[in-house]
Amino acid sequence: MNPVHLIAGARPNFMKIAPIVRAMQARGMPYRIIHTGQHYDRDMNEVFFEELGIPQPDVFMGAGGGSHAEQTARIMVAYEKCIVDDRPSMTLVVGDVNSTLACAIVAKKAQLPVAHVEAGLRSGDMAMPEEINRLVTDSISDVYFATEPAGVAHLLREGKAKEVVHYVGHVMVDNLLFQVDQLKRTDANTLEGADLKAKYPRYGAVTMHRPSNVDDRDTFAGIVGALREISQTVPLIFPVHPRTRGNLEKFGLDLGPNVILTKPLSYMAFLNLWRDAAVVLTDSGGLQEETTALGVPCITMRENTERPVTVDEGTNVLAGTDPKAILAAASTALSNGGKQGRVPQFWDGKAAERIVAVLEGMLK
Repeated sequence: MNPVHLIAGARPNFMKIAPIVRAMQARGMPYRIIHTGQHYDRDMNEVFFEELGIPQPDVFMGAGGGSHAEQTARIMVAYEKCIVDDRPSMTLVVGDVNSTLACAIVAKKAQLPVAHVEAGLRSGDMAMPEEINRLVTDSISDVYFATEPAGVAHLLREGKAKEVVHYVGHVMVDNLLFQVDQLKRTDANTLEGADLKAKYPRYGAVTMHRPSNVDDRDTFAGIVGALREISQTVPLIFPVHPRTRGNLEKFGLDLGPNVILTKPLSYMAFLNLWRDAAVVLTDSGGLQEETTALGVPCITMRENTERPVTVDEGTNVLAGTDPKAILAAASTALSNGGKQGRVPQFWDGKAAERIVAVLEGMLK
C-alpha cells in the first residue's frame, strides 16, 4: 500500500493529525506527514512533535503567507509536485484552513481519493473564509469523518451518500486527552503562566482573534468593555494574539488592570491554565470543543457556531458580541459554577482509531 498523505498547514492541524499518526503507527499503516508551511511557527521544534508523540513532517513545502488566493495557489503548485514525486494512496485533510482546500482540490484532480476529517461543520456565515473552505472541501471529498451529529446531518442534506459519512468523534479531543495525560507527567510549575495560576486562586481565561471581533473598532470596544467589567469580579488571564494586540494599540483600547495580558502560550502551557479556569471567554472554534470535553464553563463571543453540540450538550454558551449578553453569561457562569453539560458521544479519545479502521477497509 502506498502511504496516505496527512496534510497539515498550521499548529492546530498537527494536533488533529497527531492521533491519526499514532493510530496508523499502531496498525502498521504507511503514512507521510506533509507540512504545507501555511503558517511557519518557530516554536514547532522537536519538542513540539515529541509532545504530540509523532515524528517531524516528511515534507515541508514552505508555502508561507500572503492573500488567500496567493497562499492557496502556492500550496496547490507545491502539492501537485509532491504527489507526482510520491504517489499516495489517499490524501487526508483536516479542518478548514487554506491548506485543507488547496490539497483536496489537487488530489481530486489527480484522481486520488480524498478524506476530510472534521467534515460537515457549518456556521452559515459566508463571511468566514473557513466556511468557504469547508463547503468546497466537502463538495469534492470521497469519505467524511464527522465530529458531531450536526455535521452528519449537514452532509446528508447536501446529498452525500450515507455509507461514506462516518460519525467517529473528534481527533482534537483525542489529542486533548493525550496532552492531559502528558501534563500529569510534567512539572506544571515550569510552564509559562504557572506563576499567574499560583497568584490567582480563581481566574478566568480569554482568547480572541477573529477579524470580525478585533478588526471592527466598535465591536472590539464593546467586548473590551465587557471583559473589563467581568475582571472586577474575577481576574482574567489573556494570552494575546498578535493581531489582537495590534488592534488594541491601534484603537487605543484599555482592558484595565485586572485583565492580565501575556504573550501567546504554548499548547501545554495554555491547557494547564484554562483547564482550571472558573470560566473561559473565547471566539475560538476549537476551544469551544476542548472546554466541553473537560467540563469547563465556556462563553463564546460570536454570533454563530459551527459546533452546536458544544451548546446543545456541552458547557458552551453562545453569547454573541453584545456586551450586555456577554456580561449576563459571565455573571451566571461565575455565580452558578458555570453551565453543566455532558461530553458528547464518541468524544472518548478513540476517534482516530475509528478513522483508521475505515481507511484500512477502503484501501485494502
